[in-house]
Amino acid sequence: MSTDKPGMKEMNLPHLTDEIDVMAPGGEGQAYPEEGQARGAADLESVFDVPVKVSAVLGRARMGVGDLLKLGPGSVLELDRKVGEAIDIYVNDRLVARGEVVLVEDKLGVTMTEILKGEK
Repeated sequence: MSTDKPGMKEMNLPHLTDEIDVMAPGGEGQAYPEEGQARGAADLESVFDVPVKVSAVLGRARMGVGDLLKLGPGSVLELDRKVGEAIDIYVNDRLVARGEVVLVEDKLGVTMTEILKGEK
């Protein structure tokens, strides 16, 4: 791999298909299971407490502060989306999927219907 820009260095990085020796979160000398073996929840324990912000955006509306202050219980707010149109699902303020609002045992939920590929 050659570099065209001055001041840039060439780096040899492993390809995704190359084997990389990684230590398991459990401690020294414990490697991840071989390919084909199941990984348990303990292997992911180090990421369980990483905070993420998940938002489901049903639609947007623009209004003045005066109109906003007049809103109360039972007020209807018209959004820019139609009923049945896909909603946007954000993780850490990044659009990652589209989905639908569903009713599960008298509670609202969100079903992902389309996972969006990341932009590069």
